[in-house]
Amino acid sequence: MRALTLALSLLAAPALAQPCGGSFAGFVDQLKAEAVARGHDQDTVSRFFGTVRQDPDVIAADRRQGVFQRDFIDFSGRLIAQYRVDNGQYYANQLDTLFDRIEADFGVSRGVLLAFWAFETDFGQVQGDYNTVNALITLAHDCRRPDLFRPQVFAALELFETGAIDPASTTGAWAGEIGQVQMLPEDILTNGTDGDGDGRVNLKTSSADALMSGAAMLSELGWRPNEPWLQEVRVPDDLDWSLTGLDQPRPVTDWASKGVTARTGALNTRLDGAVLLPMGRHGPAFLAYPNFNVFFEWNKSFVYVLTAAYFATVLEGAPRFDPGNPEPGLTGEQIIALQEKLAARGYDVGGIDGILGAMTRDAVQKEQLRLGLPADAWPTRTLLDAL
Repeated sequence: MRALTLALSLLAAPALAQPCGGSFAGFVDQLKAEAVARGHDQDTVSRFFGTVRQDPDVIAADRRQGVFQRDFIDFSGRLIAQYRVDNGQYYANQLDTLFDRIEADFGVSRGVLLAFWAFETDFGQVQGDYNTVNALITLAHDCRRPDLFRPQVFAALELFETGAIDPASTTGAWAGEIGQVQMLPEDILTNGTDGDGDGRVNLKTSSADALMSGAAMLSELGWRPNEPWLQEVRVPDDLDWSLTGLDQPRPVTDWASKGVTARTGALNTRLDGAVLLPMGRHGPAFLAYPNFNVFFEWNKSFVYVLTAAYFATVLEGAPRFDPGNPEPGLTGEQIIALQEKLAARGYDVGGIDGILGAMTRDAVQKEQLRLGLPADAWPTRTLLDAL
């Protein structure tokens, strides 16, 4: 859906429109011309872009994402504070009727929405104070991810036309997301839902609107109703580690035959799943069901997604994970050195950024296999030295 929307928007754009960069004022003029070419009223376009300013703080925030260099145990420990667990349980009870309705309409479990609600805005308490339109246009002008943010500018213009946002006063996250579960304008247009029945969609002040809209968005992104997403498992010492990883799902019955067992409850043997070892074969282990992949449509960070998915299980009664005894990992600088070595060998690691994302993990696993090391996708000093 997003790829189709982007393709159509590019077809509609003036042939000479500059995709990013150059003079900011000139870039805004091009956006205005494109908006009129798309059929928007000239006066409306002038009012929408009339207060636009480039925001250097947005670019600084975009570049400042070192928190994702932390390993899973550290990262999850920081995000899953006890107050978030307590508040999650409080809101699960307080909004029980709403969550029942969401589960009936969309098949999205309450723990999933509570986890995103907690991590994105601390249950609506911290929604961000960046001017939304300034943020979107600043990021569209920046040439790091213009294909993501340029379409959001025109979606924001549509929201302005309906009175849903004010270019001068609407605020949110640095990346242009709005509301209690932080949704981009295109997603609001597609999935904004009036959850409280007042005839309006207000994602900033209405928890019901925000949570219903979030559920609608997950559904539109491919959420499979009433299915699990993640489960902590125990893995045998003699498992073939090269079979693990997000890109290698297989029938859960196959994992069970190899000695993989649920830490609590039972495995869902009707589904496929991938065994994830975020800190290697000696650390915590999880089975990711198909719904786990939908989390990546909300956030691209592997460690964030795994933490959010795991937190959702905790909010529904799962115990804290067994950390095991993982081998020492690499520092951010060492990960950068590792990524440079892997890139020199032809791997696409998704950027030399010191972040152990899914693409770097995949390259690590392939090199471990080539070098005769346990292929569990957890980079250690042994691997770095071998390379």
